[in-house]
Amino acid sequence: MQMTTQPAIDTIVIGAGHAGIEAAMASARLGCSTMLITLNLDTIGQMSCNPAIGGPAKSQLVKEIDALGGVMGLCADATYIQLKTLNSSKGPAVRALRAQSDKAEYRTYCRKLIESMPNIKLRQTMVTEIITEVIPAEGIAGAVGNSSLESNSEIRQLIGVKDNLGLTYYAKSLIITTGTFLNGKLWVGEQSMGGGRPGESGSFGITGSLIELGLKTGRLKTGTPPRIDGRTIDTNKLDKHPGDSIPSYFSFLPNRPVKPQLPCYLTRTNAKTHALIEKHLHRSPMYTGLLHGPGPRYCPSIEDKVTRFPDKDSHHLFVEPEGRNTYEVYLQGFSTCLPYDVQQAMVNTLPGLENAEIIRPACAVEYDYFPAYQLHHSLMSKKAAGIFLAGQINGTSGYEEAAAQGLIAGINATRFIRQQAPLVLSRQSSYIGTLIDDLVTKEISEPYRMLTSRSEFRLLLRQDNADQRLTPIGREIGLVDDERWAVFVEKNQAIATEQARLKAVCVNPTEAINTILQTHCNEQVHEKTSLYQLLRRPPIRYDIIEHFDETSKQLPASVKTYVETEIKYEGYLKRQAQSVKKLSEAGNVKLPVNFDYGAIAQLSNEAKEKLAQLQPTTLGQAAKIPGLTPADIGILQILLTRKKQRAIQTSESSKGLQALPDQV
Repeated sequence: MQMTTQPAIDTIVIGAGHAGIEAAMASARLGCSTMLITLNLDTIGQMSCNPAIGGPAKSQLVKEIDALGGVMGLCADATYIQLKTLNSSKGPAVRALRAQSDKAEYRTYCRKLIESMPNIKLRQTMVTEIITEVIPAEGIAGAVGNSSLESNSEIRQLIGVKDNLGLTYYAKSLIITTGTFLNGKLWVGEQSMGGGRPGESGSFGITGSLIELGLKTGRLKTGTPPRIDGRTIDTNKLDKHPGDSIPSYFSFLPNRPVKPQLPCYLTRTNAKTHALIEKHLHRSPMYTGLLHGPGPRYCPSIEDKVTRFPDKDSHHLFVEPEGRNTYEVYLQGFSTCLPYDVQQAMVNTLPGLENAEIIRPACAVEYDYFPAYQLHHSLMSKKAAGIFLAGQINGTSGYEEAAAQGLIAGINATRFIRQQAPLVLSRQSSYIGTLIDDLVTKEISEPYRMLTSRSEFRLLLRQDNADQRLTPIGREIGLVDDERWAVFVEKNQAIATEQARLKAVCVNPTEAINTILQTHCNEQVHEKTSLYQLLRRPPIRYDIIEHFDETSKQLPASVKTYVETEIKYEGYLKRQAQSVKKLSEAGNVKLPVNFDYGAIAQLSNEAKEKLAQLQPTTLGQAAKIPGLTPADIGILQILLTRKKQRAIQTSESSKGLQALPDQV
């Protein structure tokens, strides 16, 4: 008799991209038996688009993932071909590390990580159906947090999944991280084919199962540029961009690998390029109505750039190697879905690429997604207990955004199984918290990309202090091991020691000291001054103090970066911390579960509709919903205040009645 079922497992993860890797690793490291299912085991950790990690706001996400005990930072550090700190001349809130990665090496490293976990099972198959059953909601509300589950009499809960071979896999939780594969469709000019990315099949069946559970879906698109034969590029005509001579790293762990770095190059579009694009727009599926899903606003195709910004006569394009052992080159900023012949002609208009040959044509991919307002902050579906969604299926764009969601989904799937309250990071604590809060409280109509401007608290949420903010949380939930915790404790001790030393050690206004200060930053001291007071001056940095303070030279770079930032921005940080406290107090006011907003006559119709759809759990979440006005929030505040007053009066009245017998 043919077996059609598999033994029950704690957590199934569908998809082995950046979200799936973090989800599976978190689940396994927290002690759950885990099965990672993917369409192709050879593409675990595949960098579908740009072979790079980090950049503005994204580096903060990677640092936070590492601080919590995730693995993306480790993967990036192990496989870089270039490391570069962007915005280094600007304030600490917007400085960002970016790693150009070896695509093949990154994929291999991720596969080894997964295979190093004995409680992760790998399966190459296609999941086509999600199996659920109706159960009483009582008993699982605590694992969801403050949510509508608390007042429901019953809810659907995960049982398992079926694949296209007819096998059934039973599980206690499911994390769906299918990226761009759900009913994926590829476009190159007028030609289209099914697929989640070039050369790979799409995934079919899951969309229907989620719709049957009551989830709403939509279509989005993304795209990639052509890959070029690097041997056919004349780099002598291009601007060379090397990595940092002293690199920084993503992981807070010490002894990061030191590797030789490869340069990137810069070229530009020109009038010939733009003329070709305009001439052939009628052959682009984006402009003929064949491709319907909206694309990423902050990573537009070259067609979009040319049509949206007609006043710009040139756009920067980065020529980036895809690895150490390949001549394949990525043309960053040249995403398109024009036909192959047009792409080749466009490439040959670029300086240095006059004779360049395309290895892989650019394409667009259109895919299903599920707006994340249908999820709790834990990333679990509001329609079915035990089913979590993470990554591009939630409407995001980017490896880092996907990995951050995968990590949280992996943690919370485990906590759901164990009937523990979910881990929910606030906006005030992290970029991860900001990302998830935006997704589940706002309607996303285009691929969401993390930006520093999306955080109201970005000076507090820097990449250098991610460990200070999140490593204690990672330790508490069980992802930060003894080795990482010891590193964190040692760093904290070094920070405290250095802060005390800077206040105790003073310099006198000698000629030698003033010569150094005058030479490097046009500053001088006129009286005995502590090193702490010197560092408070904007032009004076550690690298200047090191000229006359030997101890500074021995400090780890991470300690110096943190201490200097805390000193220079002390006043700003205190003010922002006070703002966070006030906002937290107001924003944490809880809203009633399953409240009938339609019955509040004073609310606008749009506010009623949005509140009923999104069901925010706190006043702070309601305030961030697009379409709600300050007046709407004020009305909710008044109603909540009145409700609280009535509750107090009722309680006091009840106490009085209970006391009567004793008074008689």
